[in-house]
Amino acid sequence: MSSDAREWVWEHSSSRGTARLVMLSIADRVADGQCVSWASLSSLAKRTRASVSTVREAVSRLVDDGELEQLDDLTGPQRSTVYRLPLAAQAVAQAMREQDEDAGQAPADEPEAGLTLRISTLQRYGIRPREVPESPAKVRKPAGPETGRSRRKPAPRRTGNRHIDVPETGTQNRSEPEWNRRYSSSGAAVTSASEWQVDPATHAWARQQGHLDRLGEEGLRAADAKWRAHRADFKPRSAGVWAADWRSWVAREHAPGRPTLYALPGKGPAQPGGMTRAEAHTAALLAALDEPTGSE
Repeated sequence: MSSDAREWVWEHSSSRGTARLVMLSIADRVADGQCVSWASLSSLAKRTRASVSTVREAVSRLVDDGELEQLDDLTGPQRSTVYRLPLAAQAVAQAMREQDEDAGQAPADEPEAGLTLRISTLQRYGIRPREVPESPAKVRKPAGPETGRSRRKPAPRRTGNRHIDVPETGTQNRSEPEWNRRYSSSGAAVTSASEWQVDPATHAWARQQGHLDRLGEEGLRAADAKWRAHRADFKPRSAGVWAADWRSWVAREHAPGRPTLYALPGKGPAQPGGMTRAEAHTAALLAALDEPTGSE
């Protein structure tokens, strides 16, 4: 009987595009003259090479056009949706009556022939009545003819800041310690330079690169205080940005008590012994870096 249903779709259905492919896919699983079939949205999407949302829209259009019915009181194998092609069922029933008349047999006196379902026959193909929960609280009150669209309509997404009134459960980014976490309106973790603290990874970097031995604990604290003073007016940034900026600052800092070298020829003290002109110029540049310019 699936061939009769497919033939009706090819010859009489007004569907087009994806909707037509969906009709043919459903008709391909029709088992008898009742033109009842079953299919899931995912299987229809796979057969038609379309997305699930496109298939859902196509089913809705077919239901609205009256070429397809979604039988919500029945369920198919693996809890799939049960469909019926009502116009195709009427055409098949009419063809059977004409065959009986040609054979000299009296047709069955059923004005609704082709519309009344025989559930016992459908159970052979794995189609059965849907189990309805007995609890009155779970029974949904019918509000009119169902097409299946409202039951599958996704809930709207919530808007707004999702972090409001939600307690923090821990550091989401392991590179950012708990004391450096703040949230902006976009959800990014930001903090000011004065509130940012040197995390263990940054302190380990200073030790591994030799900056702790070069500056000492006191010198490192002085460099940190100097950095915070120059970054006080900066806008809040993420902990990772502050850490990178802090490392760059510390790498340029000099050890406390380092003699200032102004070794340009003819200006200031004489060049130390063994220092070339190029080395003298480099020493002068390094000494100039000791004086803050306000642009750091």
